[in-house]
Amino acid sequence: MRETPQPSNLDPLVLHTIRCIGFASLQRIAATAGLSEPETESQLLDLAVAGLVTRVPGHFGGWGLTEAGRTKDAELIASELAAAGTREALTEAYGRFLVLNPELLDLCTAWQTIPGDGTLKMNDHSDSGYDARVLYRFVEFHARAGVVCSELATALPRFERYALRLGDAITRSKFGDLDYVTDSPASYHSVWFQLHEDLLSTLGIPRF
Repeated sequence: MRETPQPSNLDPLVLHTIRCIGFASLQRIAATAGLSEPETESQLLDLAVAGLVTRVPGHFGGWGLTEAGRTKDAELIASELAAAGTREALTEAYGRFLVLNPELLDLCTAWQTIPGDGTLKMNDHSDSGYDARVLYRFVEFHARAGVVCSELATALPRFERYALRLGDAITRSKFGDLDYVTDSPASYHSVWFQLHEDLLSTLGIPRF
């Protein structure tokens, strides 16, 4: 059986971006990867010809990995980590990420809910004082998360983009764009989740 030829200009960044964020639109893939939409689309078309990604058309359509694409991505990132020789450093930084992870999840819960009458109810963000207190905790958290992100980027440079994206989300949130806390695809919570997924896949750790 003939193997599908791999594109000579295959960009592992685009393939791995889809691996970390899941099925997504061209616009979201480009924004997440930090590439232009035309450049991203060109890469996606090459990956599709190679059988590594597939596209669902329509308003709610997008791009996703095939099984071959998932396998190829695992091969590429394993080779990247082996070439860098920084598995131990990345593993240690991941351990510090895991210490922060429960705190981030608690902060997201605090943002999405608010105490009232002895129970928690959905936060409609009408209490600006409450939101300000939770957002202050996010800012404080981000300062500590930045240290871990720096360690990750030192181990593998492609992790540097997470620090930039988390910083952008926290800045937008501070200036009143509250969707960037937990609700936007580019929110702090979403980027943190993608970072976790990236760490798991890079280190070859199953999520469950």
